[in-house]
Formats: sequence, C-alpha cells, structure tokens
Amino acid sequence: MARPEITQAMIDAYDEYTHLTLDRRGFMDKLTRLTGSAAAAAAVAPLIAASSARAAMVAADDARIAGEEVSFEGASGPVSGYLVKPTAAEGPMPAVIVIHENRGLNEHIRDVARRVALEGFVALAPDFLSPAGGTPDDEDRAREMIGQLDAAQTRQNAAAAVTYLMERDDTTGKVGAVGFCWGGGLANDLAAASPELAAAVPYYGRQANLDEVPNIQAALMLHYAGLDERINAGIDAYRAALEAHGKEFEIHVYEGANHAFNNDTSEARYHKEAAELAWSRTIAFFKDKLG
Repeated sequence: MARPEITQAMIDAYDEYTHLTLDRRGFMDKLTRLTGSAAAAAAVAPLIAASSARAAMVAADDARIAGEEVSFEGASGPVSGYLVKPTAAEGPMPAVIVIHENRGLNEHIRDVARRVALEGFVALAPDFLSPAGGTPDDEDRAREMIGQLDAAQTRQNAAAAVTYLMERDDTTGKVGAVGFCWGGGLANDLAAASPELAAAVPYYGRQANLDEVPNIQAALMLHYAGLDERINAGIDAYRAALEAHGKEFEIHVYEGANHAFNNDTSEARYHKEAAELAWSRTIAFFKDKLG
C-alpha cells in the first residue's frame, strides 16, 4: 500500500480523540470514513499517534548528562520524577521543570528533560500520575488517569516541585517550567500558584483562569500552533488579562503548525521548523530569566 495522505481532518479527529470526547472506537470509525477503508485507517493511525520508537533525541546514557530517578514530597505523598543534569557543570545551576503531556511521564518527555539538561540546567520531569500509581505503559489508560486527577492536588504537586528544586544544593534556587499540551496548561496554572516560579513556557496549553492572572509573578513565553483552534480560542482573553495586570509575557503563534508540533515522536503533527524555532526561543528565554 502506498503511503496514505494525512489530511487536517484526520489530525483534528485525533485531537478530538486524545483531548475531547471521542473514544478509540469512535476515532477509528471516523478515520475509516475519512480514509475510505479500515485498512487505510489502520495505516494512518500510527502516523498521527506518538511512537515511543522515535522517542530519543538524546540517549539516556549520553556521557554529557547524568540522570536519576528521584522523589519529593507532594500534596498527599511522594511524587516521583526523572532528574537530569549536565556532567561537566561546575557549581549550582538554574533548574527547569519539564511537565508532561496527557500521556504521563513517557520516554519522549524524559528525552526532552535530557535536552534541557544539555543546555546547562538541572531538569526535573515529575510524574504527575504518581498519586494514581505512576504512568502506565498504555497511553489510553494514562489519558484516563490524567482526567481523574484532582486538579488542586496536581497544582500543589507542581508547586512542591518548585520548592524541591529551589532547596537542592546543585541549583541556584532559580526555577522555570516548560510544559506541553496538558502540561502547558499546568505550566500556566503553576505560574499562578507559585510566586517563586521565575519563568514559565507553556506549549499549546490551556490558559490560566483569568481571575488568577493577578497572582502570576513569572515571566511567560507562550507558544501556540496556528492550526490549533481549540486552544487558540483562549489567547485573546488571556493576552488582555496579562496586559491589564502588567505581566511580563510574549506570545508566539506558529502558522501552519498543529497542536503538539514539538513532539517529534508524532510523524504527522511534528513541525520541524516551528519546533526548532520555539525551542531556540525557549532556551534563550530560560537563560535570560533564570540567569
């Protein structure tokens, strides 16, 4: 079979499946209608979905970094996480929390944490599914578990991650956060919940509650995908609230890019140019704001 063409309608259907109300069977039924056959749908689905086989841009055993499993005290018990730092660093470094998508702490997010560490930061990728027993291998199950998390407790766990990093001997006490998709929304929430957070970079994430904008102390860099109508619907109101309260922020919209454009394990949605530009901006922002 020739490589099937992937349309925007197919990508939108996947977004509906992973973020809204469409279940797996409904997604495949819709994909079958869009592609014309069950066989074509079966061929297209893996191209849209994330693949753990393409997860590593920086190997876990790369000599330039050192990674370990850690645990810190959260709102109702321990929260596990993956902590990475550069091996050649001398003295304390600024720290960055890497907040996962609605699939939990998977290999892709561990890889992103390693990329952050290579830029000279102590990177911590918490598993926010720790209160539910940790991230499972099954992506569908992970998404279900994410939806069942207590939102207030999750915010407290994110704020606890800030405290944990501030108190480590190998950090300068300056902490930022970057989050993707569900994690982008949590990065916005964390900026409102933690006055100690110095910088936050949400990628295509739900905006913070507007009545909490006055609480934000962190500098914000907001990345959005031009084709992501669901998330982008909240941009104008968020911008207005941030401006009204004199917050430090910048907004970047990447035209032609889909939601999850940074996730290089999703062949159809990954947008190389947007991802590389957003990443270069993110790292420069953290180096500026975290010192």
